Amino acid sequence: MGELLSKEDVRKILSNRFKDDTCKCLGEMPNPSSFKDIDKASSRIVKAIQNREKIAIVGDYDVDGVVSSVILSEFFDDLNVEYSLIIPNRFNDGYGLNPNIVKRLDTDVIITVDNGISALEAAQYCKEKGIDLIITDHHTVPTNIPDAYAIVNPKQKDCDFPNCEICGAQVAWYLVAALKDKLDLKYDLSKFLDLLSIAIMADMMELRDMNRVMVKKGILALNSSKRVAFEAICEYFSKNVLEGDDISFLIAPLINSSGRMEDAKYSYEFLKSKNLEDAILKLEYIVHLNNTRKDEEKNLFDASLEQIKEGENVIVVWGQDWHEGVVGIVASRLSKRFKKPAIVFSIKDGYAKGSARSIGEVDILSLIQMQEEILLGFGGHKGAAGVSIKKENLIEFKSRIVKASEKLTAKELEAEKDVLGELDICNVDFELLEILEEFEPYGQKNPKPSFLLKNALIKVDRVIGRDRRHLKLILLKDNHSIESLFFNYDVEVQRGDTIDILFSVSRNEYRGLVTPQLLIKQILSYK
Repeated sequence: MGELLSKEDVRKILSNRFKDDTCKCLGEMPNPSSFKDIDKASSRIVKAIQNREKIAIVGDYDVDGVVSSVILSEFFDDLNVEYSLIIPNRFNDGYGLNPNIVKRLDTDVIITVDNGISALEAAQYCKEKGIDLIITDHHTVPTNIPDAYAIVNPKQKDCDFPNCEICGAQVAWYLVAALKDKLDLKYDLSKFLDLLSIAIMADMMELRDMNRVMVKKGILALNSSKRVAFEAICEYFSKNVLEGDDISFLIAPLINSSGRMEDAKYSYEFLKSKNLEDAILKLEYIVHLNNTRKDEEKNLFDASLEQIKEGENVIVVWGQDWHEGVVGIVASRLSKRFKKPAIVFSIKDGYAKGSARSIGEVDILSLIQMQEEILLGFGGHKGAAGVSIKKENLIEFKSRIVKASEKLTAKELEAEKDVLGELDICNVDFELLEILEEFEPYGQKNPKPSFLLKNALIKVDRVIGRDRRHLKLILLKDNHSIESLFFNYDVEVQRGDTIDILFSVSRNEYRGLVTPQLLIKQILSYK
């Protein structure tokens, strides 16, 4: 890695990530008019509002879909517009808009948020019933698109919106912006920035350009938010301040858990809570669902390990009646652990539903699409996808995708693009912490920086945590000692060992004292 990095080197490398950004403040964000069909969509909705027609919103059960549903429904609430809302249930309805959901709605206009771009049958059924279907979505546009009244999706080839890597909640928010203009309203669109920051990060959008601006502003908005849901989270988890990591590791998993385990309506209702007592009651149930999710996830992860073969560039595993709501998280954990793409299937009634997660530069959707002839359906994007298949075709699917993945290069599979270099332990101080915090939030295309530390002596070792799965080490090098944590450690080391580690730096606050600590990502070698 060459010579040791200075703090100024770290600042320059991180600053360089954003040199080509064209949007550096909210005022530089693209206008709603740059979306294809947004004028048509907003005009039809305004007509429906003015004529008191029946309007329905159809969302999705993940964080992005729940937040999208909250944004559009809250806008209608503020205008006293009546509407009906359905967030499909993962287990009973499956993903997205389908004819059965349309049959449950007595409506003139349906607006989808964070779904709909693959809803061919539902669009046809809407046509037959005289319902105007307005699709707002951000997922990859298939070859055949639904015959809808209007489609607002930045990934359409003839759409002029410059940032196609935005989430469904941002598309829904832009629709609200277009409606505000059409209705000539004074309406504070920034009131949704707190929610948008959660959706952008949870849906793994690139944290560059307008996404970065919105998340930075959104995290500030979270801490001054009038939503009692966030007040409830702070009270329940004893948080004074919410940060980017709180979105990734606390808020997003909580909001996701209800849709994964039971029904996303619990999270939708929690985010729309009107008083603190009610919000805390709802949060307690969501916390229970999230804890159940963690237990289920551990069981499936352990069961998956038995099926993994070394030497293959992709992981494909499955099990009978594995919990459908958890396979995506298990796929994510497997891909991070083994540094290769992973697809995890749950088999039920002769069919298998799978969730895929990628790593590095691998386009997992493209790998899946190559097996289209033996699939029942698939969709998603480069980093994450869903797939369904008959049980009897699973072995053939695995064989084909393993063969196709043989062509993947080490460069494509390279997961650790965030390693900046080797750091002098003396440079891990409060000033470095401030430099690293300056370039937050970290995520896609702005990964949290990792560093190398070589030949550090373990002075103290201690296993910690309720389930004793975490390791606390005090490391010594060049007469300088520092505390480090290794969550879910997978290498046995002890006092007196000399180790090389890959780590990130985090803030440790104890009794008002702030110190930097190392979070070990990997023990590279020990002796």
